[in-house]
Amino acid sequence: MWKTRLSELHFDGDEVAAAVDAIGSEWITTGPRTLAFEEAFARVAGTRHAVAVSNGTAALILALKGAGIGPGDEVLCPSLTFVATAAAVIHCGATPVFVDIIGPEDPTMDPEDAARRVTGRTRVLLPMHYAGLPCRMDELNALARSHDLKVIEDAAHAPGARYRNRPTGSLGTAGCFSLYANKNITAAEGGVVTTDDANMAETLRRLRCHGMTASGWDRDRGQSAHYDVVDIGYNFRFDDIRAAIGLAQLRKLDRINRRRRELARIYSQALELRFPEWVRPVPMADPDRAAVCHLFPVVLPTIAQRDALEHHLRDHGIQTSIHYRPVHTLTAFRRRFPGVRLPRTEQFGERTLTLPLYPSMSEETVSGIVGCMPGLPSSAAVRTSA
Repeated sequence: MWKTRLSELHFDGDEVAAAVDAIGSEWITTGPRTLAFEEAFARVAGTRHAVAVSNGTAALILALKGAGIGPGDEVLCPSLTFVATAAAVIHCGATPVFVDIIGPEDPTMDPEDAARRVTGRTRVLLPMHYAGLPCRMDELNALARSHDLKVIEDAAHAPGARYRNRPTGSLGTAGCFSLYANKNITAAEGGVVTTDDANMAETLRRLRCHGMTASGWDRDRGQSAHYDVVDIGYNFRFDDIRAAIGLAQLRKLDRINRRRRELARIYSQALELRFPEWVRPVPMADPDRAAVCHLFPVVLPTIAQRDALEHHLRDHGIQTSIHYRPVHTLTAFRRRFPGVRLPRTEQFGERTLTLPLYPSMSEETVSGIVGCMPGLPSSAAVRTSA
């Protein structure tokens, strides 16, 4: 159906060989490759520990549980995010409190709006590095310190991104990553929690495996024939097949991210010439916030123009998406949290469109996408014809 997809895998023989090798080892669940992947991921994130789990949502739930979040607590989080960010808070029995974005040029959590929403029940700030652009972490961490809050980064979009030369995942109490198929690196599914807190990491390792004191790999190595269950945990385990694929992907992360940034710059330059009024929310030249361009969103002047462009590109075989329809406007959340208003988030969600971006794209493909875009009519004309 699509001539140009929104995203594509960046696999080669390395991932195939790694998966085959893991299968041939006859140990395919959580084991030595998972341990090696965790060590390698911790080096990338600049933390002492990394805990691999079944998916990014599990990473968020476990990080919140490890931070002691439960019924009666409030967690400040964005609404401009994938639904898992807020759903994880609810799964812990806590309440997500939605925070507005800074603006269309910077669609990350607004520290000033976050400060206005802190109450006596607030326990955690949960910023999300939208499209691989790090949040303003100095301001958010200062807010957290002033109210004795923990900071958990939703870094699903941002492996390898840096804030003032510090890696995402190392900027708070914990960082949560996703290895879903469309992420900068993938193992098909999977997630990772990074932290410097040894006690938290040990707790998460137990919780991902039913609260057991000894894993199957521990018992296979003869460390213990017995185990106890000291927490009511989950089956959120990672496996060695995906760990093997993840290791192969990690070795390419720098190259993948460099290519994404290069393509994003080409997009930005081409769009600036044709559509200077469009906003490109991920800055390419901010020395303090080195983005990794998980997405390439643009913000059009009106919702009608956004919808017209989406339909036009679809008719030409170019896949696009919307990142995101704000969580508080989705049916399940609108019913649970009526009356939430986030003006900047809502305007962004109505006017943004995500264009294709993946490492194997050619410059010619980018030029072709931009060249395919029609000279859109004025806002007034679009509204009249809609």
